Amino acid sequence: MKVVVAKSIRVFYGKEHGLLGRSRLDFKWGINPPISPLSIVHVSAAEATDYGSAYVIGPHGQTQQDYIFSLGDADVWVSNVSPHSGGVAFILHVGAPAPVDVVVTITVEDGTPQQFRAP
Repeated sequence: MKVVVAKSIRVFYGKEHGLLGRSRLDFKWGINPPISPLSIVHVSAAEATDYGSAYVIGPHGQTQQDYIFSLGDADVWVSNVSPHSGGVAFILHVGAPAPVDVVVTITVEDGTPQQFRAP
């Protein structure tokens, strides 16, 4: 039996990116095996709070990330996830009166899905 392994990465987009409304983003990730149009890719997003220095500490005392997820007033979500050779494109929606910090989590599953065309 083959063990299925997923790989994930978190991408922090600070307020300076000015992400508001609907933004088309494209993340290229050099993992092995590489992302392809057949890859199973999940993308999620949330508002974040940037601390600018080590804030979240891992189980062995190592720095994990310098931001935390926060349930702020902004509506943040992802649509139209489109894997392609070497990366994934998606639409990031940010509903807020001004730019906010956003964290996007990208997860790529190992393997390819079964295909089915609805009648």
